[in-house]
Amino acid sequence: MRWLALVQVLSLTALAQSFEVASGEARYRVREQLVQIGITDAVGTTKAVKGQVALQEGRVSGEFVVDLRELRSDQSRRDNYLRQNTLQTDRFPTATFRPKEVRGLPSPLPQSGKVAVQVVGDLTIRDVTEEVVWEGEAEFRGQEVRVLLKTEFPFERFKLTQPRVAVVLSVENRIRLEVELTLRRR
Repeated sequence: MRWLALVQVLSLTALAQSFEVASGEARYRVREQLVQIGITDAVGTTKAVKGQVALQEGRVSGEFVVDLRELRSDQSRRDNYLRQNTLQTDRFPTATFRPKEVRGLPSPLPQSGKVAVQVVGDLTIRDVTEEVVWEGEAEFRGQEVRVLLKTEFPFERFKLTQPRVAVVLSVENRIRLEVELTLRRR
């Protein structure tokens, strides 16, 4: 009887899948209207993404961290404004995402192919944590999984102040976040 319990424990362990970030990029997109330029998307990116995730029997745990001090756009003035005012990166240098559920993944996980997914979890920006849903796809490539996800929300959801500076006529009250991650099985 003991051997049966041992086999069951080993089977459950074998079904567990752990992944860590091998490479990644996080982006924000905010539509803005600039004097003399017109409507455009402000886009900031960083490759300072790290984290890990474990999947077992439909459950998910883990944490992904983005270093907000490393966000860069095409304008250093915008970057400085965001770091000092909107994100206050001197006090809150990172954004953290803790997944709680992944919808759409087959069991067992495939070795190849693309799957549409939703990832539900808690996003912390500054000192505010809110549940968000990311939409996208996971592409399985042997020991790696390429994940492309997007979510969006208004500034006030995370108590962020919309940028207001002289050269910016308006900023849409919608932040779009995107992540591209290559996860490697551990």
